This record gives sequence, structure tokens and C-alpha cells, in this order.
Amino acid sequence: MSKSLNSPTVTGVGDAATVAAATEVLQGASQKNRLARILPFIGPAFIASIAYMDPGNYATNISAGAQYGYLLLWVIFASNLMAMLIQSLSAKLGIATGQNLAEICRQEFPRPVVWGMWVLMEIMAMATDLAEFLGAALGLYLLFRIPLFPAALITAVATFVILSLERRGFRHLEAVITSFVGVIAVSYIIETILDKPDWGQLAFHAVVPQFAGPESVLLATGILGATVMPHVIFLHSALTQGRIVTRDPKQLKRLFRFQLVDVGVAMGTAGFVNAAMLIMAASTFYRAGISDIGSIEQAYRTLEPLLGAAASVVFAISLLASGLSSSTVGTMAGQVIMQGFLHRKISLWLRRLVTILPTLVIIGMGLDPTRTLVISQVVLSFALPFAIIPLVMFTRRRDLMGVLTNHRVTTIVASIIASLIIALNLYLLYQTLFGS
Repeated sequence: MSKSLNSPTVTGVGDAATVAAATEVLQGASQKNRLARILPFIGPAFIASIAYMDPGNYATNISAGAQYGYLLLWVIFASNLMAMLIQSLSAKLGIATGQNLAEICRQEFPRPVVWGMWVLMEIMAMATDLAEFLGAALGLYLLFRIPLFPAALITAVATFVILSLERRGFRHLEAVITSFVGVIAVSYIIETILDKPDWGQLAFHAVVPQFAGPESVLLATGILGATVMPHVIFLHSALTQGRIVTRDPKQLKRLFRFQLVDVGVAMGTAGFVNAAMLIMAASTFYRAGISDIGSIEQAYRTLEPLLGAAASVVFAISLLASGLSSSTVGTMAGQVIMQGFLHRKISLWLRRLVTILPTLVIIGMGLDPTRTLVISQVVLSFALPFAIIPLVMFTRRRDLMGVLTNHRVTTIVASIIASLIIALNLYLLYQTLFGS
């Protein structure tokens, strides 16, 4: 098995302690309680989950809630279930092979396909960065009235500071990102309490699939693109490929079970936050007859008279936390993708410079940030099949996965998910080109 370009090196005391504790649990020698046995395995999915709560989610969920009330809530829950399955497959791929998805694509696919996938994923990375930088810049503007252009530059600097923690070991970075997840989750617990939603309508639309015209399909596709994120499908496999290493079949199965707990908790939190975003918009703007919320800034300003000053401040804090943390995760994913597909690595500052340029151009041109965020999420949705299909192909192969090969039912369900995503995107394309 080849050594990965992206395998992390244990450099921090916390990392060494985490690996030692995890190894003890996998070997069945730990005498700690159940929670203490789980903790060493918690982390990778929380880093991945921040991308499921990035500013693109704010744009699509607020637009969906303001225009259609609770109608598209089912899309969020369906997308979150899809995300749990897909991220668990990505984590499993890294555990079983010691390689990440991009590396295996390079190993298994013809060179022209590899180059084509790399180009597509770089475009996707730019769309991702667009959402993240715009979101963090908006958060800084709303809280401190810093103009968007310098706010985006501040975001870039903050990203470097957070990423520098990786030099001290994976545990430090996991702790910081998990803290950001906590800030966002607590913010939306507060928002939900203030919202006083219609629980009956909420429960109905959470399980009953419905659309209301082409624009609702566009928003549903944006929600899907913002919830099931292609770049963290690649990243999650890199986060697990060298974190806790074992080749013993029984320990591999046990390790994967612990990673499922990590995925369940992290993605469950992300699902709650996404639902709370839409519920907030539906319970305030839609209920008040304000369906034309055209921007995140307008949503912020409108929250104050509807729910009070505290609600708008909490909203802006969660947006800033989301933008800062997701831009960090986006940079990590971009490095994994380039190294995996090309066996090339560029400095973080150069990657930040290249991927932030579209955001600075959009800010400089004065384009509507919220509409741009929604469209960026649609772009991500179109890139999804090129991440999901290879993931399903590889995780069903026993020669690659060994004892962690997909069960037949898992492969069938994952294939159905990929087919649904492709079908939804084709329908959206048809409506865009030929719909009335």
C-alpha cells in the first residue's frame, strides 16, 4: 500500500495521547467509560461538517424559508441523511485504504479523466470559497460595519491563523473547528427559541416532499449543493487515512464503528442547524408576509424589528463563525484535491490568493452577494456526481476495501442517491433552458 501524500504526522502531545487512547480502545484494553472510549475518535466528521453549515447554506435556506415557508424543509432532512451516508463512505475509504479519494482516482482512472476531474474540482473549490469568503465578509460587515472588500481580506488572514494550528497537530485544529460548530449550533438554538415556529406545519413539511414551481427546484438544488458538499467528500477520506492506523481486520471494523458515531453526531448537528436556518426564515419572514428577502443583509436588518436586537446579533455571529471556519476547511480540501490528483502542492498563501480573487471581483463589481451564494451552491450540486460516483465505485471493491467493503444494500442506496442528484440537476437544467 503506497504512502499517502496527505497522511498527517503526529506532532502534538494531544495527538500522541489521542492515538494512544484510540489504540488502547481498539485493542480492547481500555477500562474507561463508554464516553471516554468514544472521544479519541471524535473530530474528523466535525471538520467535514462545518462545510455543511457554511454561508451558502444561509443563502439557500433563508431564500427557501422566506419564499416558501416550511415547504422545502424535507429537502434539508433528506439531504442530511444523504450526507451521513456519503461522509461515512468517505471516512471508510480513508480508513481501509490509507489513501484519500483524490489519490485513488489518480491511481485508478486514465490520465485525461484525472486531469478533467481536477479542473472540475478546482472550479468547485472556487465556488466553495466564494460562499465562505462572502459569508465571513458579510458577518464582519453586519457586526462591525467593516466594508466588504477589507472584510474579505481580514477573512483571508484569519484563515491563515487558524490553519497554522495544524502545525501543532490535528487535535488542535479539530478542537477549534468543533468550537465553531458549537457557536453556530448554540446561535440557532437561541434563534429557534425566539422564532416560536408552527410545529405542526414543521413536522408535516419535514417528511412530505413537495415543490412549487421551477424556482423551488432551483432552491432545492441549491440546498442539496450546500448540504452534500463535494469538496469534503474528498477531505473526509484524507482526515481519516492516517489519523488512527491499523491493519487488523477486527480493529478496522471497530474503528469504522467509532467513525460512524463521529459522523452521526457531527452531521446530526449540521442537519439541526440547516433546518433551524429555514425554520427561522419561515417563522419570521414568510409568516410576516416578507417573502422577498433579497439578501442576507436584509434578513439581518429585518430580524431586529421582528424578533429583537438580540436575534440579529446572534444571526451575524453565527454567520461570521460559519464563514471563518468553512474557509479554513475549504483551504484544507483544496490542498488535498491538488495533491491527490496531481501529486503537486502549492503554498497556502498562493492557493488563498487564487481562490479569493473571484470573491474580490464580485464584491468589487457590486453584485448581489446572496444571489451569488445561491448560484454557487447550484454549481456545487452539479459537481456532486463526480465525487459520489467514484466514491461508490471504490468502496464496493473488495480489493481496495478488504473487510470494510460496502454491503450490497449500502451500494444500492448510495447509487440511488447519486441517481437522484443527477436527475434533479438535469430537471433543473431543462427548466432553466426551456421552462416558462
